[in-house]
Amino acid sequence: MPDAPRFFDTRPVRAARRPGRDDLPMDKLRITGGTPLAGEVGVAGAKNAALPILAATLLTADEVVLENVPQLADITTMGRLLAGMGARLSREGNRVVARADVIGSAEAPYELVKTMRASILVLGPLLARFGQARVSLPGGCAIGARPVDQHIRGLRALGARLQIEHGYIVAEAARLKGARIVTDMVTVTGTENLMMAACLADGETVIENAAREPEVVDLANCLVAMGANISGAGTDVIRIRGVERLQGTTHRIMPDRIETGTYLCAAAATGGEVRLTHTAGSYLDSVIDKLMDTGCEIVLERDAIRLKAPQRLNAVSIRTAPYPAFPTDMQAQFMAINAVAEGTAVIRETIFENRFMHAVELIRLGADIKIDGNTAFVKGVAQLDGATVMATDLRASASLVIAGLAARGETLIERIYHLDRGYEQMEQKLAALGARVKRVK
Repeated sequence: MPDAPRFFDTRPVRAARRPGRDDLPMDKLRITGGTPLAGEVGVAGAKNAALPILAATLLTADEVVLENVPQLADITTMGRLLAGMGARLSREGNRVVARADVIGSAEAPYELVKTMRASILVLGPLLARFGQARVSLPGGCAIGARPVDQHIRGLRALGARLQIEHGYIVAEAARLKGARIVTDMVTVTGTENLMMAACLADGETVIENAAREPEVVDLANCLVAMGANISGAGTDVIRIRGVERLQGTTHRIMPDRIETGTYLCAAAATGGEVRLTHTAGSYLDSVIDKLMDTGCEIVLERDAIRLKAPQRLNAVSIRTAPYPAFPTDMQAQFMAINAVAEGTAVIRETIFENRFMHAVELIRLGADIKIDGNTAFVKGVAQLDGATVMATDLRASASLVIAGLAARGETLIERIYHLDRGYEQMEQKLAALGARVKRVK
């Protein structure tokens, strides 16, 4: 079991040695494939809900208690970022207590931000509550351009003064003013940043072309529990009437729908039968529909999902698009199951321009995949064969795990630190389902 994240490392980040590639853990995952997954396993809280909600704790001086927080590298990074600003955080299991009553710094330094793009989420809360922020331009997975211009345009509409200086967004505002904001593109973190900033603004803010993801709704629910006035979350128009202050609350993070979808795909690819608990099918309609198209039998319970795979999957074509359409974060996993399915699938990626890097690694395992721009053509093969492959980003690494579980022989996946960013105790959960998987140096 990996060490629990530590929120208590409060050394000034700039005083520490700049981390390089050699500082990253180089653990590998050894998988002996060919065993159908079977059994029951629980799903963790959603990373993509927990990160903005952790950032939202900056909006109040009161104590905020968060439950069902996953133990992930990205969560640790956000905890370090908040602690470096002066916030006090403690953790016991999946329960985090945060208090940002005294903030000594409104800076998010490059050394932390470069490893996790979600660090940009502190920009809105810092600006709203403290009137200033200095946030490094973000890094993260190398899956394509994810510009922050929508964040900047939206905050300027709220009256903030922002400029880029030496790779940092430098922002200030006496008090933000409500405004009508129409984003040029659907952006999840942009919607979340603007929604948090608007909570303490003077007057009403309307965000049009807002992201509709369940994680946006979870953030809104937490903010409302803190005293915010928000309506329309989950639709493309969100209205926020600013209040003078927010208060503390206790909030439970929603289940991780991408982790849920990943384990469902793993069971499907191996011809298995699993029951996933502490989750819900309501967040995954498009994914469940596609899995049923492959021939899987799926039963939805109140807080669990059952899947039984057929002897051979049918190929299924997908096109990624913003929620509620098929999620880009499940594209790689479906490429893996299509690699062993009957027939040919067409996969169109419309969100990120560089999110087929896993295709080359899947080909090393024997997959028949051809790429043409933003479209992949996957012809299923009867059998994949184990090989040494390399993870290139978070969801790509999940697709390699799925393929390795379905492949004949041994697969060695390098650079699995990507996995640790988004999947809590993956090898333990897979082992509980009967997979032969081991973390090695």
